[in-house]
Amino acid sequence: MASSPKSGDSSRRSQTAAKGAKGEAAPAAAAPEPPPVRRGEKPVNLGLQGGGAHGSFTWGVLDRLLEDGRIYFEGIVGTSAGAMNASVLASGLATGGREGARESLDAFWRKISEAAKKGPLQPTWLDKMLSVGNMDFSPGFLFMDSLSKMMSPYQLNPFNVNPLRDVLAEIVDFEALRKAKHPHLFISATNVLTGRLKVFQFEELSLDAVMASACLPFMFQAVEIDGNHYWDGGYMGNPPIYPLIYHTSVRDVLIVQINPVNIPDLPTSATAILDRINTLSFNSSLMREMRAIHFVSKLIDEDGLDPEKFRRILIHTIDAEDTMSSLGVSSKLNADMDFLLHMKGLGREAGETFLRNHFDKIGVESSTDIAAKFF
Repeated sequence: MASSPKSGDSSRRSQTAAKGAKGEAAPAAAAPEPPPVRRGEKPVNLGLQGGGAHGSFTWGVLDRLLEDGRIYFEGIVGTSAGAMNASVLASGLATGGREGARESLDAFWRKISEAAKKGPLQPTWLDKMLSVGNMDFSPGFLFMDSLSKMMSPYQLNPFNVNPLRDVLAEIVDFEALRKAKHPHLFISATNVLTGRLKVFQFEELSLDAVMASACLPFMFQAVEIDGNHYWDGGYMGNPPIYPLIYHTSVRDVLIVQINPVNIPDLPTSATAILDRINTLSFNSSLMREMRAIHFVSKLIDEDGLDPEKFRRILIHTIDAEDTMSSLGVSSKLNADMDFLLHMKGLGREAGETFLRNHFDKIGVESSTDIAAKFF
């Protein structure tokens, strides 16, 4: 694989749009191969955020878009739960087309729920009565939450057991992912020692790469790959957009956003404060990249940049801000099937709304006002 420039290198046409990204090994900006789009389809790139069990919202969005059949996914970048959704989606598409992808996503989330039944993180009847997904009264959550603040996963989980690994290994065909020309898959993780963002792609795609992207440092030991240690990619890119700019010919980026930018109330409890700090951290890199993309687009509009050399990026978003902002950190660990299906339903509704209101804008203009949403 060709060596990759740093994200600050402005010698290539699209890198300016991603100048705010801090990368360990940014993909090279080689001329991308056009996607094999069929009549009636519109190509887009996908950016999938992480957020634990809230990723089941993304499951619903993807299920609706795949069912519709008018959108072709050229590039997919995912972080944490978004990396899991991305790898399951890409593997399903590579081996079974759209229906194969829908079946793989369904099987993945159902197996996650089945695996969770064997663990202590279960919502109580009171949790289900008072909230759609929070586990604030769950003895298992309260115990694990308290314990994780006093002991590290190297002490609590010395054998580094992670049931997600077995589920992913069963569902995702990583050999097919490495061989597939489309969609292009990018998985992000955070290098613990250097603080740099690492983007796994092409022959680097592996089960370890996805597990690294989803490695929550308070729950699991850092994932070692080629002598480097990685934590959750959300700390440095949730998700990073620049791999889609460098490695595809498609201008449209559809971000499925599950971390709320705005929340209605001031957090006052210790748990709520920590949750908000994590959300701010996980959104910060995306907001910087959105600012850079907006800046480049404005320069193109004002004839300050040559549109032949600098590509305008069109941004679309699907989110559920109202619902996500009302859910606490405990809900991100709630893999109860009732909650997952509820979130999937919200995702399908959001996907339907996007298709109805914004499908015609794909390839023409951004459907998201970047300044209003992210500034």
